[in-house]
Amino acid sequence: MKPKDLASYAFLALAWGLSFLVLLRVLNTFGLAGTISYRSLIAAVTLLLLSAVTRRRLRFGGRWLPFVVVGATTVAGQLIGLSYATPMIGTAMTAILVASIPLLSMVIGRIAGIERISPNGVVGLVLGVAGIVMLVGFPSQPVDSTFLLGCAAAMFGCVCAACGSLYASRSLKGTGSWEVTIGAFLSGGVMTLPLGLISPLPPQIMAVDIAYLLVLGCVMSAMTYVLYFRLVSTIGPTRAISVEFAVTVVAVLVGALHLGEQLSLMQVAGAAVIVSGCALVLGLVRIPARLLRW
Repeated sequence: MKPKDLASYAFLALAWGLSFLVLLRVLNTFGLAGTISYRSLIAAVTLLLLSAVTRRRLRFGGRWLPFVVVGATTVAGQLIGLSYATPMIGTAMTAILVASIPLLSMVIGRIAGIERISPNGVVGLVLGVAGIVMLVGFPSQPVDSTFLLGCAAAMFGCVCAACGSLYASRSLKGTGSWEVTIGAFLSGGVMTLPLGLISPLPPQIMAVDIAYLLVLGCVMSAMTYVLYFRLVSTIGPTRAISVEFAVTVVAVLVGALHLGEQLSLMQVAGAAVIVSGCALVLGLVRIPARLLRW
């Protein structure tokens, strides 16, 4: 990678990894619905303002339905699932489950007839499923209804992310990354805004709470997506999506060192298995063909 691409890659890993910590702070102040709607709208407005300042011409193509679908899945669905799950199962567990998105994307893409599964992909899929079982079945915390509900919510968000990305790759092919990001965040924000408006807020909101929300919306949503889509065009989608592995490492370290979260040895092993499975699915590592003959 070029130095510019490497810097963008490192920034994405840090920003998205630390976003779980910022998310917890914003959730405590603005609630689930408020956090999602305000974060999404702030991200969309930020990019619209930047487009105006830089005189970037936006071409949405006169179609609104694809942006609504992507906004409902990649933004609203994903953020609802992950925001709901993070306080229940912790940043580390949530981030590790997020790393399974490439696996889900491959399966859904195969069912929809969009992608083919290679022998390496099949092995990666098996490893990914085994890793998720290890994560959910052998936690360091009690397996109660709260834990299971949190895991289900996180997986719901991951499925939404995978579906939205696949849909966008087909229905918004040729549309600029800025247009896709703005349309998705604006649609997702508008969809969740009614819930955000009726969501109870604390009687007094401090300036630091607003600052955290702005960081979450402007930096960890708007700017990161622009950088991510630029990486997709410069280093390719496979290498770009591998940043999720680095995000997981950062989030796990934040959870362990700053929040005092703990993972069982079996969960650590499960995380390694998931990362290995995703690496095979993405083609970052390959098993020799002679070993896959049966």
